[in-house]
Amino acid sequence: MNFLTKFAIKLHVLHWRMTWTKHDSHYPSPVKDNPKFMTAWEAVGLIKDGAIMATSGLGGNQRCALMYWAMREKFQAEKHPANITIICVGGQGGRGKIPGSLEEIGLEGLHTRLFTGHAETFKAQLKLADAGRLEIQIIPQGTLTLLLKAQAEGRDYVINSTGTGTLIDPRTGRGTPLTPGAPQYVEVLEDGRFKYSMPRIDTAVFSAPAADRKGNIYMKNCSVLAESREIAMAARRNGGRVIVNVGLLVDEGYDEIFLPAEEVDAVVYWPGVEQTATVKHRKHWEMFTTNSSMEIDEGIARVRIVNDMLGVTPRRKPIDNVLARLATKIFTDNARSGDHVDIGVGLPEEVSRILYESGAMKHLTMINESGVFGGMAAPGIFFGASINPTEIVSSATAFERVYQRLDWAILGALETDSAGNINVSKRGEGARNYVGPGGFIDLVTNAKALVFCSAWGEGTKMAVQDGRVCVAEKGAPKFIDQVSEITFNGAEALRLGKKVFYVTHVGAFQLTKRGMELIYVMPGIDVKKDILDVSSMRIVLPENGQPIVAGPEIVTGKGFRCDIKA
Repeated sequence: MNFLTKFAIKLHVLHWRMTWTKHDSHYPSPVKDNPKFMTAWEAVGLIKDGAIMATSGLGGNQRCALMYWAMREKFQAEKHPANITIICVGGQGGRGKIPGSLEEIGLEGLHTRLFTGHAETFKAQLKLADAGRLEIQIIPQGTLTLLLKAQAEGRDYVINSTGTGTLIDPRTGRGTPLTPGAPQYVEVLEDGRFKYSMPRIDTAVFSAPAADRKGNIYMKNCSVLAESREIAMAARRNGGRVIVNVGLLVDEGYDEIFLPAEEVDAVVYWPGVEQTATVKHRKHWEMFTTNSSMEIDEGIARVRIVNDMLGVTPRRKPIDNVLARLATKIFTDNARSGDHVDIGVGLPEEVSRILYESGAMKHLTMINESGVFGGMAAPGIFFGASINPTEIVSSATAFERVYQRLDWAILGALETDSAGNINVSKRGEGARNYVGPGGFIDLVTNAKALVFCSAWGEGTKMAVQDGRVCVAEKGAPKFIDQVSEITFNGAEALRLGKKVFYVTHVGAFQLTKRGMELIYVMPGIDVKKDILDVSSMRIVLPENGQPIVAGPEIVTGKGFRCDIKA
């Protein structure tokens, strides 16, 4: 990438950062002769008090920012619409930092109930929940997408086995309510499966790239489709309304019609509508579309500049590359060509990078729960999009594929315990410390094999010196006797015959009938001093007493190879 391109991307980010609150809820419609075209302020008037409103998108993708600002402003001026329930699959909050997210409606009296899979980004809503002013319901992300599709097809529930022995299982956890005293939306059936439900959607609000003057909606050059079609069809079937915020006004026939005008109640045009975070539809980035001609490496470099400037994702250190190489080795030693693989956010992204750079990814079928397939999954603020995707489908379709076949999931972890249980959903007490499982529970339920990537300790400082790994500061252990919340149940995984590995900066474990067995240790790590004496997790050693010492190529990267078996 040349200097001018880097400079242009940095200017792009700075301009977004300096203007990210700029908006106009009364931005005039360019179509005067079609009553479907409205200002955002007028469209909010279609949202009734007590509405069950569904949104679409994941993270920074498909944010319907202008509508959220307009809802906030109209409520502050008129106290309407009030008492809104939001159904939102992806974490569409701004972490209390980025404006234009669903946090804009996080006002007492405006937003009073939230159904989601991932709660961590909704800081305004979590604060309301802790004050007893907002009810939060947590439903696994994949199951939530399938519930949206079910409503679109006229069904009010989904039956599956997702969540056995976890927080979402009323027999072992609290079920769907995060806030005390809230209703339960999961029921255990006689055969042990679960019946999930949620309120009927009567309002769908989402953004799209374009509309023509008749009000037909087009998705050409989108970064995700997410749940757009499902929530629109559900709202219409339930006698509700569909509001679409678009960034372009185009001629009829611009592309295949995504949603015909007769299924749309309001079209809100605003040139600031984004394709994905920082990027407007009117100046979309081709690299996030199925029409991209950019080299993937160039796209990765561009994404890295944006994320580094915004500080969204941690800057990876050499020790993280060591962990990623060991995780990649364990995966490729056990995987087969053609396996269907899902890779999560965080440290697993480093495994994804190695698989791509080595060429091994070409021999795998990569699954992305956002519905964006092919290319290279985009990290950080762009999570959910892909660089050079080959196919973009709805998130419900993506999870249907997960439920049909998923050979591997490579995911992160907050805590791991003696039974092989994982907590990814709870950082501490109270709603404000709650993360939520996202699609994690759906993925671990369906995957035949799992690799979890996790730091060894919170605040642990480690380094690579002379081809060896050393612990500079111990920090607080993340591998403990019992996790604070079960998002993955180790005993259930063993019962179902799953292969389960846990990879850290000090080595790797495998879940066996004997327990959490230390199978690999990094060179330079003292098993007793750095692992057994530090962790309260009950650890067993291999029957010969000696875990394998990772080879020098794992630490240095020199000569490292990862080949997928035929």
